[in-house]
Amino acid sequence: MTSNAAAGPNDALRAVRIGLRMSQDDLAKALRRVGDELREPNDASKRLVQRWESGVSRSPRPLYARALEYLTGRTIEELGFTLPVPMARVHNDGAGGHDMEPEGLTGTHGVGPAVPGPQMKTQSAGRSYAGVWLSRYEYFSSGRESAHEGKHYVILVQHGNRITGRSLPGASSNDNSPLTLDLTLDQNVITGSWTEQTASNGYYQGARYHGALQLLAEPTGRRLAGKWVGFGKDFDVNTGPWELRLMDTSTSKATLEQYSRIPE
Repeated sequence: MTSNAAAGPNDALRAVRIGLRMSQDDLAKALRRVGDELREPNDASKRLVQRWESGVSRSPRPLYARALEYLTGRTIEELGFTLPVPMARVHNDGAGGHDMEPEGLTGTHGVGPAVPGPQMKTQSAGRSYAGVWLSRYEYFSSGRESAHEGKHYVILVQHGNRITGRSLPGASSNDNSPLTLDLTLDQNVITGSWTEQTASNGYYQGARYHGALQLLAEPTGRRLAGKWVGFGKDFDVNTGPWELRLMDTSTSKATLEQYSRIPE
């Protein structure tokens, strides 16, 4: 298992866990149960989950990775983990040049994921945007020749100037299409990326969309408003309005249960 304390906390995993209304101990128990179902018993513990969420451990062992993906329905990358990058070695290709030889052929050891530089210090004067928010964006469907809106209840988790958002289970107006937000805060400007995985039985038949997002935080800190940018099916780039409104600063199980529903 690769360890890297300098990489920062894994907010994506924490957000998914909270969205599932699980404590760290609950997640560990669920992973052990899934391991038994997959016939790959594991020793997941609360301490291991703490190491993952704190960023001390950045790459779970394969049996844990499979259990996490099975339990959450998300890939390891979507859960905030990074996979080791195999080391490549240059060798003579016998024709006067050089080729890259992958790890499996050379016997070299893999290298861990790159260590990011020091995180920027938050410039938000200590304001926290953690909590449950109603996310709403507008888009034009060329196939239906009409404007539509997508709504999700999302949970935002914040560490310094990093904000991670994940939609709550069953809390999407678009045929249960999970939404992911990865954002950076600079004073009252929030910039980052979004990803939405549409339902396989919905209008967009499981298509995965992603793009950029920039929002401005109102002085009250209860509304974020801006625009999204993303690609369309006709090799073009689209844009539209996006806003988030704070519903509750609590992330208790009772609160999450209240908002694990389709927004009105």
